[in-house]
Amino acid sequence: MGRAFEFRKARKMKRWSAMSKAFTRIGKDIVMAVKEGGPDPDTNSRLRAVIQNAKSVNMPKDNIERAIKKASDKDTGDFKEVLFEGYAPHGIAILVETATDNNNRTVANVRSYFNKCNGSLGTQGSVEFMFDHQCNFKIKDTGYDLEELELEFIDFGVEEIFAEEPDENDAEPTKSILFYAPFNSFGSIQKELESRDMEIISSGFERIPQVTKELSEEQQADVDKLLEKIEEDDDVQNVYHTMA
Repeated sequence: MGRAFEFRKARKMKRWSAMSKAFTRIGKDIVMAVKEGGPDPDTNSRLRAVIQNAKSVNMPKDNIERAIKKASDKDTGDFKEVLFEGYAPHGIAILVETATDNNNRTVANVRSYFNKCNGSLGTQGSVEFMFDHQCNFKIKDTGYDLEELELEFIDFGVEEIFAEEPDENDAEPTKSILFYAPFNSFGSIQKELESRDMEIISSGFERIPQVTKELSEEQQADVDKLLEKIEEDDDVQNVYHTMA
């Protein structure tokens, strides 16, 4: 199994700590999806994907419908996706994905986190090249042959497929299969999965570090201090780093 598998395994240990935080982030995804392609999930593939993700974290149906209705209101502002790049202490590269309706506020906040934790906010392109931007899909495993699936989906851009054991903490543990592919393959893979009536549990994008760096426990604590501050910000959607 490759880097995508190891990356996924590590990130599973650091899930969003508060469900309300997850709902807030998905709520922003819904707004951006509706503003881009309209409120009908049948004709808006991005919105379909976000709704699947909302269900995967047990977001109530009423909350989803309310968010779509609110996003359809012309008076509801849109969120802009902004990427921040920088370095934590000890040479660890960090990428911060945000969704903000006030860029000045977000820039000021993110810069303050780096400054207070002995890091440095970089310029555009300073660390992004150290990460592979990939898309992923989690589907329900109903007894598929992984080798056959890999052969069938290689033409759609899939680079890695692996089985994921059910999470014991889930209300209804389900065996699943994960697909990893380059960022720009998302649409073609989503279309093919849907055409085959394969049940998509969730999907999304991740930035997988090409190389990671080992740190001592004391050094890790320095980096974790910065990561925690960044992740607590309401404008932040995802944080990626090169710490092993």
